[in-house]
Amino acid sequence: MEHHEERDGLLAEAVALRGKGRKEEARERLVALAARWPDDAEVAYQTAWAHDVLGLEAEAVPYYERALDDTAGPLAPDDRRGALLGLGSTYRVLGRYEDAVALLTRAVGEFPEDGSLRAFLAMALHNTGRHHEAVSLLLRLLAATSEDPSIRAYGAAIEHYAEDLDATG
Repeated sequence: MEHHEERDGLLAEAVALRGKGRKEEARERLVALAARWPDDAEVAYQTAWAHDVLGLEAEAVPYYERALDDTAGPLAPDDRRGALLGLGSTYRVLGRYEDAVALLTRAVGEFPEDGSLRAFLAMALHNTGRHHEAVSLLLRLLAATSEDPSIRAYGAAIEHYAEDLDATG
């Protein structure tokens, strides 16, 4: 994707405004940038995020979707992971639970090392009534990532029961 110095400067300014707490001003600038560069995945991602931090989840969705659309060019891996998490979480907040499960399942497959994606997937699974899968996923995440010595001591047992929560032995 061709990068324009003007675009890069304007995008950096808008992101800096958000970082300084001037979220609405950042959002307005990013909406203008997204209109000017509609096929720019990074601009779309930053615009989605600017809406999300203001609690404007419904308005964030089309920008997240545009950012993840392959025709908009590839996002850097960290931005792609952030956009997948943002869109999946936003779908869930909006009550689009099945969409959240589908997207976050794909995201976990793409970024298996990212625990936050698995945690948000577990929440979405819970929202769809798939409680067993949700608890199992959270237990495996806990066993794999906890620094708590008492969890570590029982890590193998937690992993075992995560596979079959109804097992008794």
